Amino acid sequence: MDIATVLGLFVAGGLVIASILMGGSGTWFINYPSMMIVIGGTMGATLLAYPLSDVRSVFGVVKNVFLHRSPSTGNLTELLVDFAKKARQEGILSFESQLESLEDTFLVKGLRMAIDGMESNSIEDILTTEIVYLEERHRLGAEIFTTMGTFAPAVGMLGTIIGLVQMLMQMDDPSNIGAPMAVALLTTFYGTVLANLLFIPIAGKLKIRSKQELLLKQMVIEGVISMQSGDNHRVVEQKLNAFISPGKRGDEEKP
Repeated sequence: MDIATVLGLFVAGGLVIASILMGGSGTWFINYPSMMIVIGGTMGATLLAYPLSDVRSVFGVVKNVFLHRSPSTGNLTELLVDFAKKARQEGILSFESQLESLEDTFLVKGLRMAIDGMESNSIEDILTTEIVYLEERHRLGAEIFTTMGTFAPAVGMLGTIIGLVQMLMQMDDPSNIGAPMAVALLTTFYGTVLANLLFIPIAGKLKIRSKQELLLKQMVIEGVISMQSGDNHRVVEQKLNAFISPGKRGDEEKP
C-alpha cells in the first residue's frame, strides 16, 4: 500500500467533505443529473479520443497508484553486487538455480540471456527495446488520465450552461428554479473535484511510478552487462551507485 497516495486522498477528500458538512447538509451536494453529465460526458469524450482497448487497459494500472511499491534502489544494488561477486568467483552459470526465486521478470530475462552466453550488445539492445515500449505504455496511461482531467472541468461547464438554460426557461415560476440552479453549480463542482483531486493527481503518480521503474530497469541492464563483462563487484557497485543520489546510496528508500 502506498501511504502517500492514501494519505493524499484522505487529506484532500476529507477536508473537502468536512468543509461541506460544516456549512450545512451534505445532501445539498448530491445531484444525480449533475453526476450523469460530468461522469458520462468525461468518459464519453475520453472514449472518443482513445481506442476502447487503451481506455480499458489503463484502468488496470490504477491499482499501481494505490498498491504498487517499487523495489528500493539500495536492495537492487545489493542484489546485483552479490550476483557480480558470485559470477567472478564461481562463474555466471552458478546462479542459474536462483532465477526461479526472483520476482523481477526483467532481471530474470537479462540474467538468463547472460547465462545463455549472448553478447553484451545483444542483451543491451533487447532489454533497451523492452524499456522503450514499457515507457510508451506508461506514457499512454498518464496521458489518458491527464486528458480526463482536462475534459472533466469542461464538461462541468457544459452542465452549468445546461442548468442556466433550464433555469432561464422557468423564470416565470420561481419554485422551479432550484433544481436547474443546482445542476448549474454542482456540475462545475463535480468536474473540478474529479479533475484536481483524482484524475490529474493519478496521472502525476503514474509518471513518477514510470520514472522509478525505468530507473530500476536501467540499473538492471548496467548490472547484467557488467557481470557479462566480468567486472569486479566493486566496479559494479560504483556503476550502480551512479544512478542513485548521494544521499540515498547504501540506504533503503523511503516509501
